[in-house]
Amino acid sequence: MTLRTLIALPRMLRHGATVGADLPPDTAVVLDPVHPDLRDALRAAAGGDHGPARDLLAATRRGAEWERRGIFVPQLARNALHHRGWLDAWLAEAPEDPDAVLVKAELCVAQAWEIRTGSRAQDVSKDQFQAFFALLDDAVPVISAAAELNPTDPVPWQIALTHATGSQAPREVFAAYWAEATARAPHHYGCHRAALQYLCEKWHGSHEEMFDFAEQAAAEALPGSQLHALPLLAAVEYEVAADPTTTAATADTALGAPRNRPAPAFTSHTPFGASRTPARTRIHAATERALALSDAHAPGDPEAATVRNHLALTLILAGRHAEALEQFRRIGTHATELPWAYFGDAREEFLDFRRGVRMEVAARVKFFSTPVPPPLPPATDSTTPAASTSASAALPATFSLAVVSAPPHQVAEAALLCGVPLRIAPAADGAMSYVELAANATPGRRARLLGEEGLTAAADTFTTGERWPALVLHRTADRHGFTLLRKGKKVAAHEWDEAAPVPDQATAAATAAALAKAYGVADPRPLTALLRGANAPADRQRTLTGLLGLPPLPETFGNRPEALTALPDAHVLVSRGLLTGIRESLASATSSAAGSASARTRSPRASFPRAAFPRPRLWWLLHVLGLCLAVPAAAYAWWSPDIGPFRAVNSTIAALWLTTRVTRAWRQRRART
Repeated sequence: MTLRTLIALPRMLRHGATVGADLPPDTAVVLDPVHPDLRDALRAAAGGDHGPARDLLAATRRGAEWERRGIFVPQLARNALHHRGWLDAWLAEAPEDPDAVLVKAELCVAQAWEIRTGSRAQDVSKDQFQAFFALLDDAVPVISAAAELNPTDPVPWQIALTHATGSQAPREVFAAYWAEATARAPHHYGCHRAALQYLCEKWHGSHEEMFDFAEQAAAEALPGSQLHALPLLAAVEYEVAADPTTTAATADTALGAPRNRPAPAFTSHTPFGASRTPARTRIHAATERALALSDAHAPGDPEAATVRNHLALTLILAGRHAEALEQFRRIGTHATELPWAYFGDAREEFLDFRRGVRMEVAARVKFFSTPVPPPLPPATDSTTPAASTSASAALPATFSLAVVSAPPHQVAEAALLCGVPLRIAPAADGAMSYVELAANATPGRRARLLGEEGLTAAADTFTTGERWPALVLHRTADRHGFTLLRKGKKVAAHEWDEAAPVPDQATAAATAAALAKAYGVADPRPLTALLRGANAPADRQRTLTGLLGLPPLPETFGNRPEALTALPDAHVLVSRGLLTGIRESLASATSSAAGSASARTRSPRASFPRAAFPRPRLWWLLHVLGLCLAVPAAAYAWWSPDIGPFRAVNSTIAALWLTTRVTRAWRQRRART
């Protein structure tokens, strides 16, 4: 730990709970959320009905809404990767439908990239490259057909530009595709973004050429266009994604150069540090341009999500943490896969970066100062676009419930240090427990510092050092998921969303294997099949608990925030301070203040009878052994003339203290029985 960190740590601890407290909770953040206009079409497609998708794309074609079309087609193709039936039925019904053929063209390219993966070239096997190039070759006639069926549409050329990047098309082919795209839509964002990838150094261009292209497009862009953020994407490519080992030549080297490909016209790369304009100057200009574009959109606007996610990362890299925190506020719940996927799991990296920015800003607030709250958004009329966008960005209600494979008294014993009030109810005849967050009118500092959803963070704490797992189930209006925790670590997580693509076979199998290992399921294949579907997410969540041998979920779960209040024998484990929790954990395995079902109307910090949960056998063993040692020691101390009165008094006090505890526990045990 550096000296700077040691100096900043007290400020982080004091202000970390306040700085960024207005950000959405972790569970509300969605990676690449589906466009609202497309959700119904994707949900219907997952069920085999192509009608809504057909009508939606037909409307974009008739209205020449090329930007929306460029967004909808890739998302529909991602859906078709795992639910192919609806697209096959559409093509069988209308094989010359320009919209159906366009989705198929995008699907062909997506299938190729699915096999290649997004890994660096040196991490892709020879067999993967061969399959990748073969599928790209098969996609050529489909892309041509899509372009011919709708000659005014630029989206087929957007697909063609992506195809050119992967297939290592020579520069003259790329130039021809680019001319066709701009002839139809000179300012189409999707086409420009695809072209930017071709021109970056890791593919077929250079840093200099990439920045020149992006800056020229931004200079010619219409007011409010996403093209103003294109230099920012180039900046992230330069700062994070660029790697000279991943150029097109590496792919041929990995294949043993089995294909006769014309060499790209741009094969020598000039180091960017030697370019005409310094890198820092161009990155700063790109950042300022993107800040202006972000300010032009309402907070939470999904249309600006890509810009703001890249902008937040660029500001972090520049050390402008306060401005990065403001962008995270404007992002709201709309995380995007890029740029965070460059560092690992995209959603987890987004949350980690956001948490780190909070701590960096907190470290810069004077210890005895009060952090300045964020400015309130300007009031707008309900009929304005900004107001409607803000309304649509309202956080969905999230319900969480943990099913713990341990009896209530063990959960209560392990949860003393959670820092949040928990409601615990017995399940499966007391062998397992349901756990949820109880109402807390005055959350403590630790409760506000929890970076993730409170129940998941609490389960992270009370499973630490324990052998039993906890399955935390989450529900919103359209998404259902779970997080598996064991020994204080997240073992697996999954989310069912009818409008989102299902995970690939390897990911689902790995999650199923983790679940099977935690719950002793012999055959994980039914779990894999369950995770590979997306329809009826509520039913899939209920089926999961059955396959794992867990008790059925309460009927009230998902209907109201506190689902366990109606269950008999539900008790509230109140929150306590850190020192109090440590003292009670050391003093007694179950020295918790828990309330009976009749005391639910009390304050979360009220005291409840200690006899709510029985003492475990280990508690009795340790106390009886201590008593057997303390009583003879006290008697011997008073009898022996060699032992002074001070030691004799201490021995007597210890014996009396243990006697009182054992006697009280025995009376409580008799009262319960």
